[in-house]
Amino acid sequence: MTAVESRPAGVTGATPAHRPFGARVGAFVALTKPRIIELLLITTVPVMFLAQRGVPNPLLVLEVVVGGYLSAGGANALNMYIDRDIDAVMSRTERRPLVTGMVSPREALVFGIALAVGSTLWLGYLVNPLSSLLALSALLFYVFVYTLGLKRRTAQNIVWGGIAGCMPVFVGWAAVTNSVSWSALVLFLVIFFWTPPHYWPLSMKVREDYERAGVPMLPVVKGNLAVAKQIVIYSWVMVAVSLALWPLAETSWLYPVSAVLLGAAWLKEAHGLYARAKAGVVGAKLKEMRLFHWSITYLTLLFVVIAVDPFVK
Repeated sequence: MTAVESRPAGVTGATPAHRPFGARVGAFVALTKPRIIELLLITTVPVMFLAQRGVPNPLLVLEVVVGGYLSAGGANALNMYIDRDIDAVMSRTERRPLVTGMVSPREALVFGIALAVGSTLWLGYLVNPLSSLLALSALLFYVFVYTLGLKRRTAQNIVWGGIAGCMPVFVGWAAVTNSVSWSALVLFLVIFFWTPPHYWPLSMKVREDYERAGVPMLPVVKGNLAVAKQIVIYSWVMVAVSLALWPLAETSWLYPVSAVLLGAAWLKEAHGLYARAKAGVVGAKLKEMRLFHWSITYLTLLFVVIAVDPFVK
C-alpha cells in the first residue's frame, strides 16, 4: 500500500450521535500528539535562554511556544490523516481519533491545514519571518518528505525524517536573534543523532506492528542485533557532537560536565542493549524500552542544563 491510496475512515465507525462534544475536543487535541510536542518545546525554550545569554522576553517565549505547538500540531494532524490506514492495523495506534471515527478524515485534513496556516501567520507576525519560515519548513518536511516520501519506502525513514524534529532549535534561536548560528547547528545535530537511537528501541518493541502494517522500520528489515549496533554508533556520535557546544557557545563548566555525565549514562544503556541483543536475548528480557525512556530523560536534562548554563559564572 502506498501513501497516496485511499484510506479507511476508521474501524469502529463512531456515528455523530456517539461523538459527544467533550470527547470530540479531546480527539482534536489528540490529533496534535501533545506528548511529542512536549519534547519539541523542551528543545525550543532552553535554546532561547542560551541565545539570549539570560532570560528571554517572557511574551516572546509564550508566542514561540504557542506558535510552535500550532505548527507541530498541524504537522501531526496531517500525519495522522495520511497514516490512518496503517494506524488502523497497529495496536499502538488503533485508538487514534481517525481510526475510531471520532474525527473524520476531512475534519482532520482541514484541521491540520488550518493549524499550519495559522501557525505560520502567528510566528511571522508576532515573532519574525525567519522563525516562521523555519517552522513551516519543518512542517512541510515532516508531512511531504517523511510521511509521504520516506516512512513506507526505506528503513532509513526515521533517520532523515528526524530532521523535522531538529528544527525547533533553529526556531528558538531565530526567535531571539533573528538569525541562526553554529551553536544552534550543533544542537540541531545533537537531536539529529539522538532521534534514531531514541526511536529504534520503541520500534524494536512494536516490531510486529510495523511488520503487519508494511512499514520497513529498521528492526523489521535488519533485526535486533543490527539495530542495536546502529544505536551504539549513533549514540557515540551524538555524545561527541554534544561536547562541541562548549567551545562554540562559550558555556560555563556546567554544560560540559553535565554533557559528559549524561552521555556516559546514555552510552552505558546503549551498550547494555547491544550486549543483550548480541547474546540473543529476546522478549521482555531485552529491555529495549529502558533506553527509550532514558533517551527522553537525557534530552530533557541536557536542555535544562542549556537553559541554566548562562546563569552560571
